[in-house]
Amino acid sequence: MNLQATLDQARHITFMTGAGVSTASGIPDYRSKNGIYAGHQNPEYLLSADNLRDHPESFYQFVKENMYFPDAQPNIIHTQMAKIANQKGDIITQNVDGLHTKAGAEHVIEFHGNLNRIYCQTCGQQFTTAEYLQSDRHAADHGILRPDIVLYGEAIDPDAVADSITAIQAADVIMIVGTSFQVYPFAGLIQYRQPDAKLIAVNEEQLQFPFPVEMIQGDAVNVFAQLKE
Repeated sequence: MNLQATLDQARHITFMTGAGVSTASGIPDYRSKNGIYAGHQNPEYLLSADNLRDHPESFYQFVKENMYFPDAQPNIIHTQMAKIANQKGDIITQNVDGLHTKAGAEHVIEFHGNLNRIYCQTCGQQFTTAEYLQSDRHAADHGILRPDIVLYGEAIDPDAVADSITAIQAADVIMIVGTSFQVYPFAGLIQYRQPDAKLIAVNEEQLQFPFPVEMIQGDAVNVFAQLKE
């Protein structure tokens, strides 16, 4: 398969991205040996709605120490995807780092939310990331601040689901990048694809899919660096 030709000839390309897209920007993934979850006994609980409700100090400490990388910048994957999607496509991402948007992408669906949208759970007032990293308390009403991300035990925003389904249905090429495609309901979006849509996956590890996929095994940075500007 000639990837450049496939992308050039596509009418609508929908990218589906995961943590592997941002590792080259210095943001660790979740489950690798050096990932965000490494060294934690029950990381899913730490990042759950239950923990935020019952132990807000524990939740805040975990998120603050493990998930914020304010100096991270978009890499070649983000910038190339932004150019392509802005012309003829969409990006559906599991990532909560905001780097697709920072790279200039205009059609981004943040399926799991965005760490940089912070609000007070009591009054709804918005706060900056810098303010949140100083304190998770709203002095005016003593409310607890939280990032607008989907925690374990919470539902995906229905608008994000609907927009994602529309993006999948519109695509004649779907490119899965930097994700093992094991997290649901994100992975389940693929069922809404057109029967003749071409599926391409880029990942350093060989992935197994229950449907036909063109697998490009390798570093996505190199794959996207070879695409023409």
